[in-house]
Amino acid sequence: MSIAQIKAKIISNQRLNGNYGHLEFESGLIAKHAVAGQFVNIRVADALEPLLRRPMSIHGVKASKVKIIYEILGKGTQILLTRKPGEFLDIIGPLGNGFNYPRLAKSTQATNILIAGGMGVAPLIFLAEKLKLSKPLVLIGARTKKQILCLQEFKALGCTLKLATDDGSVGFKGRVTDLLRIVLEQTKPLGLFSCGPHPMLKTVAQIAHENKIPAQLSLEEHMACGIGACLGCEVLTKTGYKSVCKDGPVFSSEELIW
Repeated sequence: MSIAQIKAKIISNQRLNGNYGHLEFESGLIAKHAVAGQFVNIRVADALEPLLRRPMSIHGVKASKVKIIYEILGKGTQILLTRKPGEFLDIIGPLGNGFNYPRLAKSTQATNILIAGGMGVAPLIFLAEKLKLSKPLVLIGARTKKQILCLQEFKALGCTLKLATDDGSVGFKGRVTDLLRIVLEQTKPLGLFSCGPHPMLKTVAQIAHENKIPAQLSLEEHMACGIGACLGCEVLTKTGYKSVCKDGPVFSSEELIW
């Protein structure tokens, strides 16, 4: 695995609809070695504050450019939104272990389902690009229509889309995991790939176990160092505690103890 600390030039950085931002920076090394599901750790300012870097899933790569989508929540991401094209960011990456998909990436016959909850769409766009030959089915869930992201990007990759919102403002009214159960009554995929909030991932794991379908889950945890040194993002697995940043963020659903 090739990990580097670089000064990356910002290509673009803009606010998307709602409270989200889209960042694109230049890094041939990260773009070359990144695997869908990995992340980068970004120092949002040159000052001492904020002290900690911000972990961001890799949303996509094109040539030497790397794309990130982020939710503007606190001081760190608010500062990141102010950074201008032409400026440089201190970035470490690519980090962590991503999804395992090499065999599926070359298949035109494989059926796979990608399940995203909220910001969980970020790494799944990168994965959908790798699996585009098989035209995966993508299920996206959010509280309301305004929080549904990346529809056009998934469509451009040839994915079939099904949406679920808690308030019924678009698509299926209810949780995306309820929609998943309905979908699995009609088809049995080779695998499930999911990223989103912890309760959603737990339910996806249960559904995968009930239906005997292998599932890979990308966990969302608070990370400090991003390299497994601080032990701040430990999760319990069948082989003991593991760091989400170093051993994950992607784990087999059968490996995790909820």
